[in-house]
Amino acid sequence: MPETNVRELEPTLRKAAAALRDAEIPFMLGGSLAAWVRGGPPSRNDLDFMIRAEDSERALEALEQVGMRREKPPEEWLVKAWDGDVLVDLIHSAKGLPITDEVLGRAEEMDVLAIPMLVMTLEDMLTTKLCVLDEHSLDLEPLLKITRAVREQVDWDQVRARTAGSPFARAYFTLVEELGIVPRSAAGAGGAGASRRSRVRVIGERA
Repeated sequence: MPETNVRELEPTLRKAAAALRDAEIPFMLGGSLAAWVRGGPPSRNDLDFMIRAEDSERALEALEQVGMRREKPPEEWLVKAWDGDVLVDLIHSAKGLPITDEVLGRAEEMDVLAIPMLVMTLEDMLTTKLCVLDEHSLDLEPLLKITRAVREQVDWDQVRARTAGSPFARAYFTLVEELGIVPRSAAGAGGAGASRRSRVRVIGERA
């Protein structure tokens, strides 16, 4: 699928948000657009709306009623709908962060293309993106672009703590710290944390 300009997503964004609101389904905007509205890089091709698991079927029905085509993928953590060529992901069980009333409650109300709506916090969004990294999905370029753009708005120690169980997230933090994009954790400035961090070296660094 070709890259989509964010403005091209606006009609679908308006339609989906209005449909979910009319159906009284709590939701927030997630994914790369949650960073874009805060000064991050342009989003990719689809829209990510975060909803509770118990609202999945009603959310699909609401989008069908405004002309979208439902898709139930094999993955159990989301459902999908198509508005022409624009894909709407309805995510209810993001890896590392099931969508609950508590998660929805800490979302920020923002204007997205002049549409007021709740937007996922950067800490929650980054937690989901880091937790999904594995041997088969290890493209760090989009994450690095987001990190550079929004780094001063993020509580990085919170994200570190929430993703500490992932070796891929730990490798990501080693990379962004060595590149000087994200400050080193104060808690990991010495001792075991420093020892563990020193095992990985960015190519080009002097021995």
